[in-house]
Amino acid sequence: MHCDGRPDPSVQQEINSYISLWIEDPKVKIGPVLEDCTLALQLIEQLEDLFSDRRLSRLIEESEEEVQKNQETLYCMQRLIQVKQDLATEEILKHSSSNMDIETGNMQTVFQDANTTLCLWANLNKNPRFKGYYFQEVGFGFELPKQLATCDVAVRILHTRYDHLSPLSLRAQATRQGSTVAFTEPHPPVPTPQELEDGEVEKEGHAGETTENAEEDTHSARLEAVKVKRSCAALLSVPLTCCPPEKDTVDADVVELDQFTPLGGVFHFHLFQLPPQSKVIGSWELRELLDSGLKVFPYPVTQSQLHSSFEKIDEETASTSQPVGVTVTIPNYVTFLEDPQVARWDTAGTLQWRKDLISDIIYDKSSERISFQMDSFYSFTLIQETYINMPFQSWELQPLGLNEALLTVIGAVTEVSIRVKDHQCMLVSIQGSELPHVTGKWMHPSALQKAMSSSGVNIFVKQHSEKYVSISAKDPSVEQMAYEQMALTSSAVAFSWSRWNSNCGEDHVVVQACEHLDEGPVPEQAWSLFLVGAQRSKRLQMKEQSEHFSTNLLKGSEFHSTFLHMLRDGMSEGACVRLEDSSHFFVDCVLSLLQATRVLTHS
Repeated sequence: MHCDGRPDPSVQQEINSYISLWIEDPKVKIGPVLEDCTLALQLIEQLEDLFSDRRLSRLIEESEEEVQKNQETLYCMQRLIQVKQDLATEEILKHSSSNMDIETGNMQTVFQDANTTLCLWANLNKNPRFKGYYFQEVGFGFELPKQLATCDVAVRILHTRYDHLSPLSLRAQATRQGSTVAFTEPHPPVPTPQELEDGEVEKEGHAGETTENAEEDTHSARLEAVKVKRSCAALLSVPLTCCPPEKDTVDADVVELDQFTPLGGVFHFHLFQLPPQSKVIGSWELRELLDSGLKVFPYPVTQSQLHSSFEKIDEETASTSQPVGVTVTIPNYVTFLEDPQVARWDTAGTLQWRKDLISDIIYDKSSERISFQMDSFYSFTLIQETYINMPFQSWELQPLGLNEALLTVIGAVTEVSIRVKDHQCMLVSIQGSELPHVTGKWMHPSALQKAMSSSGVNIFVKQHSEKYVSISAKDPSVEQMAYEQMALTSSAVAFSWSRWNSNCGEDHVVVQACEHLDEGPVPEQAWSLFLVGAQRSKRLQMKEQSEHFSTNLLKGSEFHSTFLHMLRDGMSEGACVRLEDSSHFFVDCVLSLLQATRVLTHS
């Protein structure tokens, strides 16, 4: 129903046309490029949701061809964003001398929008005593090795709030037993001479020639369009190319994304060769135009690169390469429950986050700033153990009225409260942390899970969590039945953790419960213990404070076939009315949270 010119993500032809038109778009100025990237990110998110909904609605696995087609579309758009950012970076660096800072003699600049922060520094002064630069306005900085202080180089710190690398690592880890995915560095190839002769790019303005400013703009625009077109044409085959299976070896430095979660986006830390700068002669601006695009400046320098045309590092200096220093301020939309760890992206082709080749990590909690050194320039991210807040110490689900409830989870590190109302839920509080972009916002349960997990406050269980968390293993059917019947009665009945749950075996669960229609906390004496099984449930004679576990039935009570019937036995008329009036949307919302947290097994 939107009439804003955007493509419909559900129509493949429209997405293909959008990609083709953006490839041909010659814009390289940073402002328009960032705007285009924002639109592309929105489309990528819509596509991811669409593909996920399709899988859920079909209730069957998608065909391999469909999965590959979806991955190709997403990867091409993600990669195209990267290419466009590189082109905008190159355009800025071409004009470094025109934007030189008088105080430092170098060029340093920052561009920022909601998704991206781009910091650029160009070495114009060639001061051998230069050590590094700190971008005060964004809290990012770097330390340059002495060998590079007199080289024609530029440093880029590109921070993206999104993370397009981790999904590649997840896919690589998922296929580790079969095949691995090939990967190449994100820099567009050079147009062929035939393309130049075919008129896609003007012949004027090759390397070494001079041209008037207007002619240069025309040439550059067409040249960039061809580079992007050729780059993206090759992209579709690159991420899906399979190599022979590797041996099943354990590498302790590889970040297992089942165990760790990247937080705060990705920091792309790159060193580039500084493009030729323009010279003004009279009314003419002269610049050497290169067809090679943005070139990475290799560091440390290998023997094969030592005598290349653009290197100015002698052999003795190259053999003693110094580490590269970097400092970043942790984004305010994430919180770390422990000191953050650092992982670098492996550019060797394994599609993995790794923890090696990183040293001297210093974390200043008061300023939320982390500094460290690496042996080279890498993309990196900050990581935290996914299940650091598990196992839970206790939990409570308390009704607040008709179609309202409050789930409080006291984790291993912090306490989290989530309020449920009708079909939505809201993060109420996080002990010791503030996340204003999440707290107090009504969301769908899946959206809240995603927002909390990506912000560093995870109380949700993923596949293989039992590998990293000590759990009370339960029969899946019994656990699921308990969640369903707890959700059905959550408008009138309060539930809580019991220390005896780990003593009753895998075929049963023990939970505290009581009717609760009044405002305020549940009185301690109101709780009763219930033993829930697949065939029958009963109210126990013992209390939570008892010294020994016993399955003796409470005197005067009876066995029931289900937990629901057990709870309804003796329930007041007011509570029964609430249950009858409970919304199916509310029940489903509570059930979603219980299934996502799995409080009966992870506490």
